[in-house]
Amino acid sequence: MSLGEALLELQQLTERLRRECPWDREQTARTIVPHTVEEAYEVADAALAGSSEKLLDELGDLLFQVYFLALLLAEEGEGDLEQVAWAVHEKLVRRHPHVFGEVEARTAGRVRANWEQIKSGEEGREGIFHDVPEALPALLYARKVQRRAATIGFEYPDTAGALADLDDEVRELKEALASARVEEEAEPEAHVFEELGDVLFAAVNVARRLNVDPELALRTMTRRFVARVERAEQYAAEEGHSFAELALEEQDRYFDRAKEAFRFE
Repeated sequence: MSLGEALLELQQLTERLRRECPWDREQTARTIVPHTVEEAYEVADAALAGSSEKLLDELGDLLFQVYFLALLLAEEGEGDLEQVAWAVHEKLVRRHPHVFGEVEARTAGRVRANWEQIKSGEEGREGIFHDVPEALPALLYARKVQRRAATIGFEYPDTAGALADLDDEVRELKEALASARVEEEAEPEAHVFEELGDVLFAAVNVARRLNVDPELALRTMTRRFVARVERAEQYAAEEGHSFAELALEEQDRYFDRAKEAFRFE
């Protein structure tokens, strides 16, 4: 089966499900979007895990979301999958003048700068942060805001400046904690809340300067922490102990052993 045939078959399947499946008939764009977001995260998870088989599967799920949402547009007479495809095709050509035109861009940084400039002109932005979606996960929202600020030159000139700012924010958080009362499960004091927010924002800025996606980096390291704790729990169980009931010093001993084990796997 050719690519065109496979895509047409999926379109026909989507239309049939919309007609004949009670659940699919009830869906709207508002009810489908949470599933779309979930599928996008599952694609990211598969890509980070380096699993080609899982990535293939998850990309299919995400593709179906595109087909379904495009079908909802068609039902409202507001567009269809063909228009979606042509629109993104034209947009990509327009935003890659270094490929399809005479503009020169020899580095990834120059390509991004050109992209933002073209995009800004197309959208007729009113202000620096026009159309930055606030529904983004907080880390990605911060990065996108910082990127917009950077397009007008409002950023540290280098990574060293961003790191120095992070150091300053950590220092200010420590100063706030010195005079704050921190109680378990209680609402934090306003200045502690704000200073910690500044630390996170500054950390995202460092990540952006290093070309690191903060959302994916945090997810990756959280997954690594989970794996190490689970391995530490396993080691404790093999020696007849309940990891949860051990003193912190003993938990740390098993955790360090797990960290060392993962270094050689």
